[in-house]
Amino acid sequence: MILFRKFLIGSSLTLTGFFAGSLLERRRKDACKETHSLQLPGLFDAVYAATPVSVPDIASPKGVTSSRVSQIMKYGFPGFDQIRSFDDYVLSYDRRNRVAHWVFEHLTADLVKHNPDVDRAKCDFKPDDTIHPFFRSENSDYKHSGFDRGHLAAAGNHKSIQKHCEDTFFLSNMAPQVGSGFNRDAWNKLEKYVRKLTKKYINVYCFTGPLYLPRKENDGKTYVKYQVIGNNSVAVPTHFFKVVVCERSDGKLEMEAYVMPNQVINNETSLTMFQVPPETIERAAGLLFFSQVNRKALVSINGKSV
Repeated sequence: MILFRKFLIGSSLTLTGFFAGSLLERRRKDACKETHSLQLPGLFDAVYAATPVSVPDIASPKGVTSSRVSQIMKYGFPGFDQIRSFDDYVLSYDRRNRVAHWVFEHLTADLVKHNPDVDRAKCDFKPDDTIHPFFRSENSDYKHSGFDRGHLAAAGNHKSIQKHCEDTFFLSNMAPQVGSGFNRDAWNKLEKYVRKLTKKYINVYCFTGPLYLPRKENDGKTYVKYQVIGNNSVAVPTHFFKVVVCERSDGKLEMEAYVMPNQVINNETSLTMFQVPPETIERAAGLLFFSQVNRKALVSINGKSV
C-alpha cells in the first residue's frame, strides 16, 4: 500500500515528456490553507487529434437507449476501457483503482430543472453489482476513512427523474474526496456553476474524472503517490478535473477546463483560478476527450478566443 503524502496546490510537478509550461501561472496565495504553485507542464496548441470512431459495444442496463448514449457522447469517447451507460450518463471504470476513469454527462436547462417529486433522501449509496467483486468498491471501504463518497456525475445534475438521481449513487460513480472544504464546498461550487451554464447554452457536455499527479520529492526524483482506502484498496485521487463544452444556439462551441486538488480549498477562491489548458488534462489522464469537436466551431477556451 502506497502511503499518501498531501498533494498541495503547491506541489512542484514534472510530467516526463511534456512540453515546458505552467498549468497554473497565476498566484494562488489564498487558494488553499497551505499554498505552493501547482505546475503541470504542457501547452494547449491544438484541438484533439483523435480520429472519430464508431460507438463501441457498451454495457447498458435494461431500458437505456442507444440514442441517449449517442446524445451524451456526441463529441466522442475519450477512451474505451470498461464503458458502462446509465439512464442519463456514461462511465468508464478503472478496475485497478476501483474508481471511474471518467464520466460524461449531457445537460440542458430542462434536464437539470428540479422536479419536486425527486427526493435525494431516497437515494442510497450502493455497490455497482455489474462490476466483478474483485474490482468494485464497497461502502465499507469508505467507512471511517476520513473521505466522502464524492460524486463524479453530480446528483444535482439529474434531479428531473428519480431513477436518474438514484443512478448517480452507484459507487462506480464515486471517488474518495476530502469532505469539508472540498466535496461539500469548492467542488460543489464548480458543480453548481456547470448547471448554471445550461441557462446560457442550449447544450452543455460535461466530462469529469480523477487525476493521480506526480510530485518531485526531496531526493530530486519524481513519484506518483496516493493513498488507498478500505479492504478493496480504493484509490484516493490527488486531483480531479472537469471539462465542459458549451453549445451555443448558433452552433459555435465554448470550452472550459478545470483541475482542483483533492484537499481543503479556501471557499473564497474564484473558480477561474483552477482553469487549465485542456491538453494538460489529456496528457495527465491519458485520454483524448471531445475528439469529434470541430475546431472551426470552437470559438473560445477558458473565456479566451481561439
